[in-house]
Amino acid sequence: MSDNYTLLTRKYWIFDLDGTLTVAVHDFNAIRKELGIPAGQPIIETLKSLPGKESRPLKQKLQEIEEKLARDASPAPGVKTLLDELQCRDYELGILTLNSRENAWFTLESLGLAQYFKEEAVIGRWCAEPKPSPHGIQKLLTHWKVAAAEALMVGDYLYDLQVGRAAEVLTVHVDPGGVFAWPELADIQVNSLDELVALLGDKS
Repeated sequence: MSDNYTLLTRKYWIFDLDGTLTVAVHDFNAIRKELGIPAGQPIIETLKSLPGKESRPLKQKLQEIEEKLARDASPAPGVKTLLDELQCRDYELGILTLNSRENAWFTLESLGLAQYFKEEAVIGRWCAEPKPSPHGIQKLLTHWKVAAAEALMVGDYLYDLQVGRAAEVLTVHVDPGGVFAWPELADIQVNSLDELVALLGDKS
């Protein structure tokens, strides 16, 4: 576990979206089945590997599936409290998601969270090589003109922790179930975003 000081000195926070800032609702196995992708295969990388004629209708179908999920999204407990606190501290916030950038922004707007993020700091699946490639984080760090040592990645799934490790930023695993399946990849483990607020402590 990292101490409060480590959190407080890293002023560039990168969040996964679905399941981290929102309540997890994606059933990736069902999505794979609907797209005709074999079980266990990464959805985005599989679509990217297909010839254009095959991938285009599947990308469109994926967009439609995710648009519906975005409309039905609910904010994760503690999300506004955390983002308010970070905004008060003048931290820079970004999103790195396997969702499309358009759907990510729509989700943020529908949940009343768009005010905390600048559009150029929202990186979707077609903006960079998808997680767990570090390219998306590196793109954000370049945009902010900061080193990896100044940033952290917050997420709920394996890819979020792997991408953080690959980019050499601090990793924060949010797991409401408290299982913490990948402890070797997480610098900080919390059950909720409210716990992160408590870790930040008094800014004075």
